[in-house]
Amino acid sequence: MHRRNNIPLLVVFLFTISLLTAAQTGAGSTASQAPPADATSSAGSSAAASKPQSPPAQPQDSTKPPVNPSGQQGTPSEPQSPESDSGVFVFRKQVEEVVLHATVVDDKQRIVTTLEKAAFTVYEDGRPQTITSFRHEDIPVAMGIVVDNSGSMREKRQKVNAAALNLVRSSNPSDEVFVVNFNDEYYLDQDFTSNINKLREGLEKIEARGGTALYDAVVASADHLKGAKLDKKVIFVVTDGEDNASTESLEQAVRRLQVENGPTVYAIGILGEEEHPKRAKRALQVMSERTGGIAFFPKTLDDVDAISRTVAHDIRSQYTLGYKPATPKNQGGYRQVKVEAHAHSFGKLTVRTKSGYYAGPEPASGTQ
Repeated sequence: MHRRNNIPLLVVFLFTISLLTAAQTGAGSTASQAPPADATSSAGSSAAASKPQSPPAQPQDSTKPPVNPSGQQGTPSEPQSPESDSGVFVFRKQVEEVVLHATVVDDKQRIVTTLEKAAFTVYEDGRPQTITSFRHEDIPVAMGIVVDNSGSMREKRQKVNAAALNLVRSSNPSDEVFVVNFNDEYYLDQDFTSNINKLREGLEKIEARGGTALYDAVVASADHLKGAKLDKKVIFVVTDGEDNASTESLEQAVRRLQVENGPTVYAIGILGEEEHPKRAKRALQVMSERTGGIAFFPKTLDDVDAISRTVAHDIRSQYTLGYKPATPKNQGGYRQVKVEAHAHSFGKLTVRTKSGYYAGPEPASGTQ
């Protein structure tokens, strides 16, 4: 994940000169007398204070250093208790437990939120599983807002940005959100925060140009979510075109999204002027449906704001189900998942959750 480099070259030059001067002065002092006991720590503190935040690690480009998001957070793969909330917002699961986030709708597509555990049946590879945990609460999520920044989006970004911010306002106030803007490259323009002003600033870093590396941006965002403190994860993506610049293919991107505890994808495709709308539409549908989300294709740009609020409502209305698979996860392989719900007070119910997951080690980038 790239971060934009906003440090002026002049500052870097002056910083380097000051370090060289300090080093020469320190060498002269050492030759004449030993330094005071606190001199070393004082100089170290001064250098640390002057040092730019988040230095690039193995930069590929001197102006656009890559970031290792999952390493940056330093959070283990299993969720840990936040210091301030005693684990209230962290869904605790056993190592062998698979966790599903599920939305239930009736035959009129109205969300159903009053079901009990007994109403659900979980299948893995066609075999019923024993539900070991069940919750229906508004659980905060770690969410990536991933927005197309290609040239064709220039006139659409103002309304798209407003809709993205309204999504955050309509969501759980304890959500942690980051912003990725992408064209033929992708940039982490705001890391995890719940601050609306910071998110607005991240969304306003618009350089509408270049192609559309949708799959690469989605995969990088999914990787970044691995460092989140919150266990429930979402990617909200908005684009107006077909991917034409990624190194990842659609199949590879979906494979990376379908790791265990991978994110749910909600997508908005503004495809009115798209040259190949069917291929672009299919890509968004596949990523969304296989992860338990929804893809929307508004007729006008004005519909995007209402859709963003619908997405927020969907996320906040989900059930969380856990089960220990009959086939141990260490055997690896892809597992198909299906969840059914039945209740006497309702007619036909449809459960939307991820269609499956890959057990075992995660794939390397660029592999299927």
